[in-house]
Amino acid sequence: MAIIITEECINCGACEPECPNNAIYEAGVEWAIADGTEVEGAFLMATGELVDVKHKFAPVSNEVYFIVPDKCTECKGFHEEPQCAAVCPVDCCVPDPDHVESDEVLLDRKARLHL
Repeated sequence: MAIIITEECINCGACEPECPNNAIYEAGVEWAIADGTEVEGAFLMATGELVDVKHKFAPVSNEVYFIVPDKCTECKGFHEEPQCAAVCPVDCCVPDPDHVESDEVLLDRKARLHL
């Protein structure tokens, strides 16, 4: 399951540099799979859609920092726990019930993001 940042976020930014997948963005920022990765070409999204890794998507939130579910691996393969949640001073980085995924799916995503 991916992690989500709730509306209780105080926009401190502590989480962003901790993400090994560069999946966390400041409110209102467009994002791309290629951001902070060495991935090239096309990337298979969780929906089954193939997208160009440089394609810019609309921000997930315009109010608070956000996590892109298609880039989040819950830090599987990097750390024992999601680092965003570990450093969040207001505990607003929580499991996203809308994106429940197995360890196998998360580890596969990690492998595809880190060539």
